[in-house]
Amino acid sequence: MNETIRQKLAILPDQPGCYLMKDRQGTIIYVGKAKVLKNRVRSYFTGSHDAKTQRLVSEIEDFEYFVTSSDIEALILELNLIKKHDPKYNIMLKDDKTYPYIKLTGERHPRLIVTRKVKKDKGKYFGPYPNAYAAQETKKLLDRIYPLRKCNTLPDRVCLYYHLGQCLAPCVNEVSNETYREMTNGITRFLNGGYKEVKDDLSRKMQEAAEKLEFERAKEYRDQITNIEAVMEKQKMTTTDMTDRDVFGFAVNKGWMCVQVFFIRQGKLIERDVSLFPIYRDPDEEFLTFIGSFYDKPEHFQPKEIFFPEGTDLGIVSQLLDTKVTVPQRGQKKDMVKLAEKNAQIALSEKFQLIERREQRTVGACEQLGDAMGIATPLRIEAFDNSHTFGAEAVSAMVTFVDGRPDKKGYRKYKTKAAARHDDYGAMREVVRRRYVRVLRDNLPLPDLVLIDGGKGQISAAREVIEDELGLDIPVAGLAKDDKHQTALLLYGDPPEVVPLNRTGEAFYLLQRIQDEVHRFAITFHRQRRGAKSLTSSLDGIPGVGAKRKTQLLRHFGSVKKIRAAGVAELKEAGLPQSVAETVEQYFKEQEKTKGAKKSGTGE
Repeated sequence: MNETIRQKLAILPDQPGCYLMKDRQGTIIYVGKAKVLKNRVRSYFTGSHDAKTQRLVSEIEDFEYFVTSSDIEALILELNLIKKHDPKYNIMLKDDKTYPYIKLTGERHPRLIVTRKVKKDKGKYFGPYPNAYAAQETKKLLDRIYPLRKCNTLPDRVCLYYHLGQCLAPCVNEVSNETYREMTNGITRFLNGGYKEVKDDLSRKMQEAAEKLEFERAKEYRDQITNIEAVMEKQKMTTTDMTDRDVFGFAVNKGWMCVQVFFIRQGKLIERDVSLFPIYRDPDEEFLTFIGSFYDKPEHFQPKEIFFPEGTDLGIVSQLLDTKVTVPQRGQKKDMVKLAEKNAQIALSEKFQLIERREQRTVGACEQLGDAMGIATPLRIEAFDNSHTFGAEAVSAMVTFVDGRPDKKGYRKYKTKAAARHDDYGAMREVVRRRYVRVLRDNLPLPDLVLIDGGKGQISAAREVIEDELGLDIPVAGLAKDDKHQTALLLYGDPPEVVPLNRTGEAFYLLQRIQDEVHRFAITFHRQRRGAKSLTSSLDGIPGVGAKRKTQLLRHFGSVKKIRAAGVAELKEAGLPQSVAETVEQYFKEQEKTKGAKKSGTGE
């Protein structure tokens, strides 16, 4: 514990509020709330903790806090601060799982569509559905019963759906608002659980058609009834009151929490959400934060009623959510909560070994690497590699690994500008200089370790920039490969020496992943540049052919070779005007003449 933290701990207020933990670079790494700030924040720096909490505490170099007037205000502020700063230890908010919904649009001529994005518009959303197949099957069924339009924009003629009886063709026919109102009311009633009424209505129409000897029409009604039974009645009812509910249950083990949410729609359990994440404070407080973050996502509607397990602070939850919240005390409803809790316990026990293994491969590997090199745990690693073809199209790439995992947002590509054609060391100096001048200028986070794909020469080039020019104290190491182009050695020190690593250890595997990833990223960028250069040299310089027409020609012909062989008529079919088509044909003919002259020795 440093002196700054010690002094701040001594003056913490005994009031509710939020606290923000920062690392040595001032980056916010964790946001929490507390009923009593003094007790909560001090608890991180006193007593014993599990390994992952110790890891969090070891990174804390400073903190700040906000005092609030109530616990619910602290919870709301905590959710807003997490969204704003995206701290790496508040990982429960990073789950981007979405479910499909059926949307009835609010247009003049409404449509039914399946979507995973819920927006605040005039449309009505129904769901969520357990998967895209279930949503699409339900939509297909409704398309057969209610003939709304299917096209995105109205065409100027009727389509196949009109002839199939699945569209009223508003493109050519006038459809009244009353007709649309009847259909949208029927769809709404159907999706809100009234499909039995629709089925009964279809059964009545089937009987009437059969009595009139309209057997084809009766068969259509029968097929629609069969589809309803197949799509909507596959699952037995879990409740009889048809109320939409979410049911929460959670379990805690070894500093990890699993929350299970059962989605009950129209009396049926249609899906569940499973979230596993580490916790750093009381489970009840973590659970309240999870609830707030869960319903802050647009894809998670608040149903008519939500069930919570015993011990949940309903006073805070009822202020946080705009719906009925309950802790069931007996009967079937309590059994549903118990079932959610049981599933959470099972999921946690099954996943825990995998979670531990993942931690060993990521943060654990960083800790092993730091110990082997004698440096602080390198939780942020940036690696560089160069790529070129005999000095041509020289490029460099950098990848970032945070906590042992790739951070794609931190990847960077560089086109070498100042370095000479075959100067690999000069190229390394250039891109390292450009990277860390930008980091210092924009106050970006500095890495804990810089890895260079190369030997002593590349390491020396990078250190010359980082240490001598910029005055930064960042460890720089090199990754050498064997004759099979695989990771073989880690070089570090002054002069660089081989760091002894267990070749079957997690630290070595992490280095392999980093070296393979930066090499892949650099090679991919180099190939893109080389391909662009090839395209540029083939089609550039033709009057009237810009970037848009080059793309147009390639899409039509598939290759430059076919463009070169095409005549004026074929080029016009690709969308070129007569004059430009003639220019392109003449351009390639001139090229062929020039090549022929050079081969015969008559060219200059």
